[in-house]
Amino acid sequence: GEEVNAMILYVAMTSRQCEDPLSAICLARSGTGKSYLMERVALCMPDDSKMENTQFTENSFYYFRREEIRGKIFLIEDLDGAQAVMYPIRELQTKQRISKTVTVKDKSGGMRTVSLVVEGPVSVIGCSTQEAIYEDNANRSLLLHLDDSAEQDARIMDYQRAARAGLIDKGSEQEVRKQLQDVQRVLRPMKIVNPYAPLIALPQEVFKPRRTLGLLLGFVEAITFYHQLQREEKADEG
Repeated sequence: GEEVNAMILYVAMTSRQCEDPLSAICLARSGTGKSYLMERVALCMPDDSKMENTQFTENSFYYFRREEIRGKIFLIEDLDGAQAVMYPIRELQTKQRISKTVTVKDKSGGMRTVSLVVEGPVSVIGCSTQEAIYEDNANRSLLLHLDDSAEQDARIMDYQRAARAGLIDKGSEQEVRKQLQDVQRVLRPMKIVNPYAPLIALPQEVFKPRRTLGLLLGFVEAITFYHQLQREEKADEG
């Protein structure tokens, strides 16, 4: 019942290899299935493309190796409990790098100053119950509102009963996930040029149109990137 949101998440995770990756936040009340949706879509990605943590400390992002997280998907199950790392996440989304100067002790026992630099880009996928608290981060992300209707509850419970009754072909599900992982592995970084970008205009009532347009153009580029083997590839003639 969340096919559209799942597809958007899949495109956002795929964009990790693009020049300007997309991020997404799943929004819904507690118990709706935000984490479940994120985790199920993430299963369609190669294991080495994603990093999943239940908790981050304030400085944790700065101690990755310089290129360790480049092109990775960060899965944050509970953004409500990750407020300490909202700033480095924003910097990774906007500037695609973070840096920090710290004092360390060298081998001789003396103190020296070093700069810690971690480079992106990265795709950050998180879940939250509170959109307003993360406005700065939300402005840099696709906001996915999950279906919490009674009809959706019924669809989920029907699936749960069918799964426990052995009526769901788990082997087929695993085969589809494996196929989608293989598709991800054959994609290679390339520059996407959208000749129709100058023709795209947003309605005047769109909130924060500058960032919204950037997200829209990034989404178009991510879809094009995913279909790279079905599109004509051209080289610069200059």
